[in-house]
Amino acid sequence: MSCFTMTTGNNGNSDMMNNKRRILIKGMAAATAAIPFSGAFASTTSKAPVKKFPIAIFTKPLDDFELEFMAETLAMSGIDGFDLSVRPKGRVEPARVTEELPKAIEMGKKYNLSTQMMVTAITDSRDVNTELVLKCAAEFGIKHYRLGYYDYDLKKGIRESLVEIRKKIELLTQLNKAIGIQGGYQNHSGTKVGAPLWDVSEMLQNVPVELMSSQFDVRHAVTEGASSWILAMNLLKNNIGSLAIKDFTWGITNQKAKVVSVPLGEGIVDFNLFFTAVKEMNLVVPITLHVEYPFLDKEEEKLSLTQKQKIIVSKIKKDVEFIRANLVKFQLV
Repeated sequence: MSCFTMTTGNNGNSDMMNNKRRILIKGMAAATAAIPFSGAFASTTSKAPVKKFPIAIFTKPLDDFELEFMAETLAMSGIDGFDLSVRPKGRVEPARVTEELPKAIEMGKKYNLSTQMMVTAITDSRDVNTELVLKCAAEFGIKHYRLGYYDYDLKKGIRESLVEIRKKIELLTQLNKAIGIQGGYQNHSGTKVGAPLWDVSEMLQNVPVELMSSQFDVRHAVTEGASSWILAMNLLKNNIGSLAIKDFTWGITNQKAKVVSVPLGEGIVDFNLFFTAVKEMNLVVPITLHVEYPFLDKEEEKLSLTQKQKIIVSKIKKDVEFIRANLVKFQLV
């Protein structure tokens, strides 16, 4: 069943719109149908060469800008594609995925940007919009989605909570198999499931990586385990389906440690050790760049849109070049 046949509407106009959408899907899907999922994604355009480590960008910090401004800015920065936010208050609202997702993908194609990754709030296969969002994403060539986060129920206990979460993961894995898409759970610092990282291993035990995986976030791993993060990465090496890359340092506010996001290479993440591990573990997976430091300061917010764009492009470009330089340095390309 196509995701578009799931939308409501019984009149002739709705049928006509659905037919047009099906035609559009077939045209777009044809470009990606021959590309098998092997850990590395190919571009949706025939002109762009296939890259071993395509670099997408999590679109969250640009979601408040107009869609074309975002696409043009990212194309100027040298990024390969979108890691599109398809979640409440994101670039694409889940309830409007049939209308908004095609627009975002088409805009990306206009600027030679692929859309093969997305970030969602999905945690349960039975939730409203879950199947719709995943079906539409797969039909438009998106191959990997990030899940939302799970919380521990401390009244039930840590291990009991993981048992219940594991059941949800198994159902989502079945849905992923039926649809043809890979899920990824990002480890995040704090108290949610995934912060300790051993729990991600528990969640994904005996689950096929091509269907459900770890989106290994090195910054959050270092935040929670300054030295031991490399052990966690080794624990998860057979489960890793994508890599989230960002950097940070520590600040102190009111005698409390605080994470301060910074451009890549300016913080405390040991990227030499990280990329060495990527090479030694033979990981060939897509990279999603997360920019969590401010693009613009208060004074720069007053500048013209063109001036803002130049500043944003320079910052993203610097991060992209940092990643690519390390891929070359560690002979990963």
